[in-house]
Amino acid sequence: MKGYERFFNGISEIFEHIQSTQGTHIEQAAALIAEAVIHDGVVHLFGTGHSNVIAEEVFGRANTLAPVNQVVDLSMAGSVNTVRSFYLERVEGIGQLIFEHVRAQPQDVFLVISNSGRNAVPIDFAMSAKEHEHKVIVETCVEFSLSQPSRHSSGKRLLDYADVILDNKTPYADVVVKVDGMKPGLGSASGIMGSLLVHATLVEAAMKIQEQGMEPPVFMHGNLDGGMEYNQYLLDRYWLRIRNW
Repeated sequence: MKGYERFFNGISEIFEHIQSTQGTHIEQAAALIAEAVIHDGVVHLFGTGHSNVIAEEVFGRANTLAPVNQVVDLSMAGSVNTVRSFYLERVEGIGQLIFEHVRAQPQDVFLVISNSGRNAVPIDFAMSAKEHEHKVIVETCVEFSLSQPSRHSSGKRLLDYADVILDNKTPYADVVVKVDGMKPGLGSASGIMGSLLVHATLVEAAMKIQEQGMEPPVFMHGNLDGGMEYNQYLLDRYWLRIRNW
């Protein structure tokens, strides 16, 4: 079997596992987001390293809720400072500072992303959100997270601060394809599955908002005729709440 075929098969198996196990968790997370949006709140997404890419994937995105704030610290954004983020995301105290910079409102909800859930920055960020009585959704790999010791002095992992956990069900060490004679594996799945879970949750949240009699604040595709004109109302509405426009 070709390498790409093995990768596709592995991804399909993980997708099926998520679909069969995460429905309730998606609905619970979506309910928290819908409640926030209905009360004029924002969902703040945060991840370091490549987890930041998952947050970026749904920020300002066509056919996605507009009140989504990608919380970015460029020193730890995997698409900008990949190697630097390896080290900075382990430093305690930074996550708290990043949280304070968000200036969240009481009705806001947080979605924190980390496949391992063991590094200090996302843990401190989620801990700060909980200390300020916000609901916290965590996207992680539960099995892998529990298999590794925390890098936080408290011994806590990211999942310890979750009101709802979205488990990406990726294989151990995020390896989809194992090759004899090769120490590292091939084909990471956490980015694909993390994006899948977050998109699915936001879709469900929009549906729940509509069920409550409110038109979901969803962006139209900006390259459709009239798309940006449609979106301008949403940009104006949330401009002062989103710190990363």
